[in-house]
Amino acid sequence: MIRRTKTASMTATKTETATEIPDHHIGRRKLDIAGIVFQLALVASLLACFAFLMVLIVDVVKDGAPVFAERGTDFLTSDLSRDPAQTGVWQGIKGSIMLAMITLIVAIPLGVACAVYLEEYAPATRLTRFINLNIRNLAGVPSVVYGILGLVIFVQWFEGFTGGRSVIAGGLTLSVLVLPIVVITSAEAIRAVPQSLREAGFGVGATRWDVTRRLVLPDASPGILTGLILSLSRAIGETAPLLLVGAVASNFFTSGNAGYLEQLHGTYTALPVTVLTWARQPQAEFRELTSAAIVVLLGITLLANLAAILLRNRYQKKR
Repeated sequence: MIRRTKTASMTATKTETATEIPDHHIGRRKLDIAGIVFQLALVASLLACFAFLMVLIVDVVKDGAPVFAERGTDFLTSDLSRDPAQTGVWQGIKGSIMLAMITLIVAIPLGVACAVYLEEYAPATRLTRFINLNIRNLAGVPSVVYGILGLVIFVQWFEGFTGGRSVIAGGLTLSVLVLPIVVITSAEAIRAVPQSLREAGFGVGATRWDVTRRLVLPDASPGILTGLILSLSRAIGETAPLLLVGAVASNFFTSGNAGYLEQLHGTYTALPVTVLTWARQPQAEFRELTSAAIVVLLGITLLANLAAILLRNRYQKKR
């Protein structure tokens, strides 16, 4: 009886204490001034970057518009020439597409395979951590270093296979350049796959290869395609490595009636190299041609990114 009375009194005391708390304290949150200031700074940085980007794009489009208005599609289908009234970007477009195709064929399978091994098969040892660290460091190496590497390996050592300063040498150099990006993005996408999905596959008797092929890779495909977008965008816009491995910068070339395999082993150019060449010309006409070529390069990059994004969204819908 005494215990019950004591419990009742304690309950009443707690109730009175709870009722004594003013209602205006309930749900009251402290104003995070520092967080609001930091968020506003981030938004301001974003708007500043976007403003600079828009100014550059508008300036380039404004300077290049007269070329498209005067020549139309002839500017896109004409070959390179020293005459500014006849020169075009077709050879640069063709060279960039060939380089991008070689880059995709070489870098994507190797990068994804490396990421799969590091995340699904390799043991968690110091050697594995050392390899991961070096891959991340290689992603930040300047592109000119890869150009020197391609000059030594693909142009000099493997001249019998690549043909020296050729499209193959340029494509392989760009493949090595973007390979760390592909590995990093693919590894992050594979690491993001829930562990429960793997355990479910192992629980029904599937092998590691079956789990990787049927469960992990399909679930990680959107992230892998994101890495494809980043690597392709960087490969299309690179100039310094191509200059070192044979892209034509000062002399204009013609492929004539050469076959596709002969063109792969012959001289080549690319849109970034064409832009650099025209920007260094003393004639005033080449300034407008440079802006027009930049617009074409931006358009090709946007189209390539759009295709990769649509492909990624398609895989996301299938999941």
